Amino acid sequence: MAGRGTVQHEDTITHPRVWMLSSNKEWVLAKDPVQFDKPEVVGVGPALSFGKAMAEQNPDVIIALVPAAVGGSSIDVWKKGVFHESTGRYPYDEAIARATYANSFGSLKGILWHQGESDCKADKVEGYEIKLVQFVNTLRVDLNAHHVPFAMGMMGDFLIRKNVYAKRINKSIRIMAHQAEGVKIVSAAGLTHGGDYLHFDAYSARELGKRYAKAFN
Repeated sequence: MAGRGTVQHEDTITHPRVWMLSSNKEWVLAKDPVQFDKPEVVGVGPALSFGKAMAEQNPDVIIALVPAAVGGSSIDVWKKGVFHESTGRYPYDEAIARATYANSFGSLKGILWHQGESDCKADKVEGYEIKLVQFVNTLRVDLNAHHVPFAMGMMGDFLIRKNVYAKRINKSIRIMAHQAEGVKIVSAAGLTHGGDYLHFDAYSARELGKRYAKAFN
């Protein structure tokens, strides 16, 4: 979700009705990189194209993006009070704080979640589905967002071909989505990586954002 695609000119073009909450909690017109988890490598992710697509689908609405992604994070760190060493952040706590702050300016209309690559391991994949359910339930309670649509992206085909556990992560996402109210699945089928067989390239990140928007349509 954080995005590692190479930023190109089109990724810096703003939309008058698509804003984002900056790292220091200022509202600015959205442009890539939207996220700020790892400034030295952050790039194009799905957020900007999602925001622009949502703005076109809803011509009378201002879209406010609240970035809170933490690249390379296992679902184990998306819990209250858990520290993520490689970024020096508390992913869950900071996401809740940012969303709560943003909610004072409008209303929360949707949650985007794309995570799982770091859990494509033998010692993590078995309990992923349970942890995912717990995460979604806790997040809904803490944000008072019991009926807010929750869209989950799938692992890319390129990762599935490389990592046997990626397919099982996708299976867990599907099972969870079918059992939970208001959870939507966003396919990553056909998308391509940026050379590392892990992160989406810029084109695919933009396409993924559009697919997220369709899920909310």
